[in-house]
Amino acid sequence: MKRFKKINFLLDFFVVYFILHFLMKSSGNFSFIYCFVLPLIIAGFKVFLFYILGIYNALLQFWGIYETKIFLLPNLIGSFVILIILSFKISIFFIEYIVTSVIILFIRYIEKYIILTNFVIRPKFKHKESKKMNAIIIGAGEAGFMTLREIKRHPESNIEIVGFIDDSPEKQEMRVCGKKIFGKRDKIPQIVKEKNIDLIILAIPSAPPGERKRILEICEKLNVYIKIVPSTIEIIKGDVKYEQIRDIKIEDLLGREEISLDTNTIAKYIKNKSILITGAGGSIGSEIARQVVRFSPKKVILLGKGENSIFNINMELSNEYSSISIYPVVADIRDKIAIEDVFKKFKPDVVFHSAAHKHVYLMELYPTEAFKNNVIGTLNLAELAVKYNVKRFVLISTDKAVYPKSVMGITKRIAENVVLGFMQTEKNKNTKFIVVRFGNVFASRGSVIPIFQQQIERGGPVTVTHPNVVRYFMTIPEAVQLVLQASALGKGGEIFILDMGKPIKISDIAKKMIKLSGYEPGKDIKIKYIGLKPGEKLKEELFEKDEKVEKTKYEKILKAVPLNVNFKLLIREIKKGEEIISNLSKKESVKFLKNLLKR
Repeated sequence: MKRFKKINFLLDFFVVYFILHFLMKSSGNFSFIYCFVLPLIIAGFKVFLFYILGIYNALLQFWGIYETKIFLLPNLIGSFVILIILSFKISIFFIEYIVTSVIILFIRYIEKYIILTNFVIRPKFKHKESKKMNAIIIGAGEAGFMTLREIKRHPESNIEIVGFIDDSPEKQEMRVCGKKIFGKRDKIPQIVKEKNIDLIILAIPSAPPGERKRILEICEKLNVYIKIVPSTIEIIKGDVKYEQIRDIKIEDLLGREEISLDTNTIAKYIKNKSILITGAGGSIGSEIARQVVRFSPKKVILLGKGENSIFNINMELSNEYSSISIYPVVADIRDKIAIEDVFKKFKPDVVFHSAAHKHVYLMELYPTEAFKNNVIGTLNLAELAVKYNVKRFVLISTDKAVYPKSVMGITKRIAENVVLGFMQTEKNKNTKFIVVRFGNVFASRGSVIPIFQQQIERGGPVTVTHPNVVRYFMTIPEAVQLVLQASALGKGGEIFILDMGKPIKISDIAKKMIKLSGYEPGKDIKIKYIGLKPGEKLKEELFEKDEKVEKTKYEKILKAVPLNVNFKLLIREIKKGEEIISNLSKKESVKFLKNLLKR
């Protein structure tokens, strides 16, 4: 950029000098001072004026109307000085001002084009010979232009942009930096075939999720690589960078509309409050923490037994929200003494309990651990919530707690019964106990999505348990947004159920992920069916038939009235199990857990 600064200083000087020299000679006066010295003095004065007013400090790649206006004013002042010196020769004044403005601005815009198209500013990188990927960009707006510019700046990527696709009628057959807009989205298959396209880049971050989904459904059938530019807010924060152009994620194909939160109701129970989050290093817990801090709590306690994950979320939030007191706590919810110290010290107003053993197959192998963590840990927290007058206690539950077949599902259902049962106790004067139940979330730790990604990267096969197995899915941020909203509704003793949309076949997810990676399912990468694992079901449900389900004022949140449970007997049996379960065999432990469900 500095090289252009020096070049422009000299260019402007000579442009002004030669135009004045020519105009003064044309006036009929051929004296040395009039035709040579005076133009030198005036040109020097003009560029000095440009310099002190910061014209040469403007970044050329962002030169636009604002910079043009700023330039025209000092140029006008300089020309007015010429008018005075030349005894108000109006013709020279107007001609000089107009011609110098046109030529200098023309030079600036040419330089801007050179920078943006990467002809001069960046040297060509030497890279290994490899096949160039022909690509089209969907979206000829600002994001599409930024994407083109970034790819031109990175020749090592071996991506050749062939053109654009855009649905705007006004843009048809137009060009962006010389690249043609071929037509609307219905032309995508034709263009991919005609132009031998290897890569499609989706660059319409402001489009609604449903719109993106419809476009992606066209693209995924074409056996090409698909990438996507960042969200609109990421563009606002820092432009589109080459490194941010990412692979399509399976959640991009969900097409679920963004949630409109009732932020006032959420803020009422979070703002200036002490918030305790268990399992704060996990996928759900860490996202709860990220969203809670936006509502200005007084303090946030990040509790978990994994020191690395707690360290990471603490660093992330502490750096971004320095005005909020954030406390990392490494502790196990099964250790009641350690947990009580946390309640004594921080006196939480709200508890979000997301800590749990959640892996279905592993908990089949270790039912004792599932009981200790999911049941005893939850009981410890609930008892302490009552003892220390917590205002709101929210248990994060799962669809696997409905008609539970797995050990994990059974322990989570017992945890639900424990939490809701505390609404019946005389000791509980202040605490509202709430359960929020939802299905699978994309990209959570140990979920099927990252497993499929790893298998595809290795070249397959992608393993699916059964061709007909289906699951409910939503994104982690969406699930947590609904958790916060549902929690605001709770008066105590309710189960809130999140609308997960339609269940999705796991085999369909596997096929889509293979296609999104640029491969053909069954041909390039095989899908292998391995059978259901112990504890797994073909289909999960979000509520039982006997649970009375009602609508709430929020479209994506339902409310279920829980079934009656003999709470005193349940707690007595759990306490008994706490003493004996370590001595039971795996089979005896599972039998004990199933009996607890009958209480």
